[in-house]
Amino acid sequence: MTQDQLKEKIGQRIVELRKEKGWNQSDLARACKKDRQSIERLENGKLNMTIYTLFQVATALDISLSKLVDVS
Repeated sequence: MTQDQLKEKIGQRIVELRKEKGWNQSDLARACKKDRQSIERLENGKLNMTIYTLFQVATALDISLSKLVDVS
């Protein structure tokens, strides 16, 4: 798997989990203390995320980091 493919898969995973929670991108952005454009870029696989950013997203979604990055 390439880096771009991994970013896209994790982005898709974030979209799925966000929608399960009934949130839009703005809701997630507020919970993560990020701007909506960053969340959009993250979900579209356009942002190279740090482990801390992934941790913030997982925490906001009230899930474990391992569940967030489970792209198998």
